[in-house]
Amino acid sequence: MDLTTHYLGLVLKSPLIASSSPLNREIGNIRLLEDHGAAAVVLPSIFEEQIEQEVAEIERFTSVGVDSFAEALSYFPPAAAHHAGPSRYLETIRQARDAVDIPVIASLNGTTNTGWTQYSRVIEEAGADAIELNIFFIPADPLLSGRDVEQRYLEVLQAVKQAVNIPVAMKLNPYFSSIANFVCELDRAGADGFVLFNRFYQPDIDLATLRLQRDLDLSTPAEIRLPLLWIGLLAGQIHGSLAATTGVETVDEVIKYLLVGADAVMTTSALLRHGVGHIKTLADGLAEWLDAREVSSVVDIRGRMCQRRISDPTAFERANYIQIIQGWKS
Repeated sequence: MDLTTHYLGLVLKSPLIASSSPLNREIGNIRLLEDHGAAAVVLPSIFEEQIEQEVAEIERFTSVGVDSFAEALSYFPPAAAHHAGPSRYLETIRQARDAVDIPVIASLNGTTNTGWTQYSRVIEEAGADAIELNIFFIPADPLLSGRDVEQRYLEVLQAVKQAVNIPVAMKLNPYFSSIANFVCELDRAGADGFVLFNRFYQPDIDLATLRLQRDLDLSTPAEIRLPLLWIGLLAGQIHGSLAATTGVETVDEVIKYLLVGADAVMTTSALLRHGVGHIKTLADGLAEWLDAREVSSVVDIRGRMCQRRISDPTAFERANYIQIIQGWKS
């Protein structure tokens, strides 16, 4: 059974990728993920503002009493502040690259063009096989137009592509006014792939304390339909790879994503629920499903049910909406 796929120009032994999560911070877990069948791992995001905050704290600490104890400054390496935050992340990349044979993809969440490019370069130098740009940006300013938001994404992509030679994936949210048009624009600008979709974590309200509550709800299979729709619409229309994320709990979600055209399928919530060994359950299930249908490879099913290949392409569009509404039975 050939589960081989291509993602961001990388050859993967299967479509299954362990997406960015706290699990992937530990080298031991990354080894186990490879042993259980993960074809690649995405490391947890490195956040520019956290790095800058840590650097500022170190600079403040090392400057205390400088007038009285100037000689004490010599105890700190000259670049201590600059490398304080990134150094741990870069070391994780190096250790992961030495520990496993599968691709190690870094995840970067920046706030400035300088931050995006600077940290992309050092991530590449540390040995990452690719970079996933996690642009978690909520356009809260009412004066910021939709085009302004899109331009920000384009500028980040172009800056990073000029800074590095490794593949760059864009992790996008589903809230653009014309997703297909924007993905095609990013594709033309050089994006090597797209991860659909980034989940924005919105606050809730604790009614007992009347405080904003920031917690994390793991995704469920019910959330698969939105990325399923857009991957099915985009498959075959762009040059870059398509990775599905959100809602992957069982092998059923993996197969559905592949059928609409995903090159790779990512999961986090299922691994947090069931442990890293769950990736083997997904890999074995995929192989068994293909074997039961006498299908020899993943390539043979990929995109079989994307919009361009099904007999009724309108099923992805307005006609599907009308049929669903009219067909509802209480």
